[in-house]
Amino acid sequence: MLRALAVDDERPSLEELLYLLHADPRIGSAEGAGDATEALRRINRALESGPGGAEAIDVVFLDINMPGLDGLDLARLLTGFAEPPLVVFVTAHEDFAVQAFDLKAVDYVLKPVRKERLAEAVRRAAEQRGATPRIPVSEPDPDHLPVELGGVTRFVPVDDITHVEAQGDYARLHTGRGSHLVRIPLSTLEERWRSRGFVRIHRRHLVALRHIGELRLDAGSVSVVVGSEELQVSRRHARELRDLLMRRP
Repeated sequence: MLRALAVDDERPSLEELLYLLHADPRIGSAEGAGDATEALRRINRALESGPGGAEAIDVVFLDINMPGLDGLDLARLLTGFAEPPLVVFVTAHEDFAVQAFDLKAVDYVLKPVRKERLAEAVRRAAEQRGATPRIPVSEPDPDHLPVELGGVTRFVPVDDITHVEAQGDYARLHTGRGSHLVRIPLSTLEERWRSRGFVRIHRRHLVALRHIGELRLDAGSVSVVVGSEELQVSRRHARELRDLLMRRP
């Protein structure tokens, strides 16, 4: 059973988050803090109490945009502790996901918080704490990838994805209509989509062959044009890419 601390300066959001946490059977206790400073005092008491103590906290569900000390500041402070609690960011802003990964966050949940999405974050935290066995999940839909946007899950057709950009343990999917950030490493997508015509052209980029409009050679450097973007091709991938494009129907 996880012991949780929810941190949000907006009282309605905090109460809603606590309500959802209390409803999850994997949460043994959940309390709230109205700002990062109050949360830090509570976490200090938990650390003094020790992992098995009455004041212990296993996971912090943390808003980012707060006055004074914000959520990212608090998470940075926690990285300096010997045995910090796990951190799940709960925010209305997608833009900080890469920074959250750099701070070793367990998950990044967008507001408005849905019960099913929060349950997934709790599951990840429980697995890291060893509080629950890993439960097999069904195979993902091979033709679509779920992405979260403003608290709504949308399913992006894989065929619409022109290229993918690595951002730490996340990946940014680019389509002709915009981009989406997902918590999947580029290497995983490379393996999953190799048979669908995606090829690695750089340590940071995976490209769909069918969306490559031009191959450019300039003074020994190689690049490809995908939509309106020009992407560099690393030397180690240039020969394979040329061969694949020559064989493309």
